[in-house]
Amino acid sequence: MSAEINVPGKEVTPSMDNSTSKKRLNNYFDGLPVSKTQVFLYVIIVMAYFFEQLDNNNFSFISPALMASWGLQKPQIAQITSLYFLGMTLGGLTGGVISDIIGRRKTFLAAILIFSSMSVLNGLTNSFTVFMISRALTGFGIFCMMVVSIAYIAEMTPGESRGKWQSLTAAGGFCAMPVIGFISRAIIPMSPEAWRIIFYIGGIGFIGFFLGLKYLKESPRWLVSKGRVAEAEKVVEDLTGVAVDLSEVAKQVPKKASTVEQLVGMFTGKYLKRTLVLLLLFIPCGVGTFATSVWMPTLLVGKGFTLAQSLTVGTAFMLGGPVGLFLSSFFSDKGGRKIPIGIGSLILAALTIVFATLGNVYVTVMIVAFLINACIMGVGFINMAYVAEHYPTKMRNTSVGFINASQRFAVSGSQLLIPLIMVGVGFKGLFLGLGGLYILGAVVVLFFGERTGGKSLEEID
Repeated sequence: MSAEINVPGKEVTPSMDNSTSKKRLNNYFDGLPVSKTQVFLYVIIVMAYFFEQLDNNNFSFISPALMASWGLQKPQIAQITSLYFLGMTLGGLTGGVISDIIGRRKTFLAAILIFSSMSVLNGLTNSFTVFMISRALTGFGIFCMMVVSIAYIAEMTPGESRGKWQSLTAAGGFCAMPVIGFISRAIIPMSPEAWRIIFYIGGIGFIGFFLGLKYLKESPRWLVSKGRVAEAEKVVEDLTGVAVDLSEVAKQVPKKASTVEQLVGMFTGKYLKRTLVLLLLFIPCGVGTFATSVWMPTLLVGKGFTLAQSLTVGTAFMLGGPVGLFLSSFFSDKGGRKIPIGIGSLILAALTIVFATLGNVYVTVMIVAFLINACIMGVGFINMAYVAEHYPTKMRNTSVGFINASQRFAVSGSQLLIPLIMVGVGFKGLFLGLGGLYILGAVVVLFFGERTGGKSLEEID
């Protein structure tokens, strides 16, 4: 079969088999158009994101009802959310390491099984201890899948549109944010125990698992790193319809480093600055993001809104997520990636400061909440593409896992402080502080960040 797509590169004829087809020297997917088969692969990831986000965002709606049903106080809710983010921390660290060992595909599928099963267990249990443990394991599975999917999309997409597809897949999957808002708004007020139904709904993630089991391909970059070049070439051909020769890029793959060597490598040579910039970007923005998203309905109830009103504002907040992700896809690959991150973070800071100064004007609060989450999610997934571009294949997943796990660890600690901050400085003081965190992240990336958008991963390295 002769490839008819005009791909930059030199044609070579395989000499080790009886095939008469010509292969093109190629750098994985770079220079190739995104095929319908690749789009279907992205759809599977969208579905996984959707089910994951049902589980990730349901607790902010459930927590006020859980407090009423079980007689919990804000410090106990803080314990649950802190353990959840601690689980995310461990999921980020181990997910990256495991996927470098057994592959992106297997790790991705195992993570879906974990978070879907644990969501169902959250709905079944009457034990506070079991609830906290299963919630932590939900966080473990969710972030294990998230870290792997970030690197996976980066490795399966042309460099010319990597940021675009990161944002579009997230936009589709994160439609779950308003969906869980609408579902929660309809179901939770039905009865004191209706919140359990929300956790049962999270179990439909098994659908994504079975689809991925049948159709998901392994990353050709990971296959090449393991010396399985022929398999990698077949994956690229299956997805694009173009027979490629990856022998040249295979020669450039360095010897696999151990996990310790990878982690040490992040803080040496040219990677030291990259790692520090990413940490100073991700940690402040992550603390601000999850202080807002996790506590929004609960804080609004404390501010004087009714439970129904707080759930409605929370739903408007969630609705902003997919809108922001869709809009960000148009400029994610612009400005070397760092410019839209910096400008978006400054806009987010301004909106958060405005939110801090609003009174209890119901409609205005809903509108600003919507805009805040549009910025949070739009900037957040440009960040996801950004971090995956800073490290080579031999250490990409471990590095992405470490950066994201560090963020979640900081978030885990900060969650315990939210009730104390509210007592000390109130609603206004809390959100003014969050605005300051976003400004810090914007300054760091604009002045010290690398330009990565639109380049091949190998060129950046």
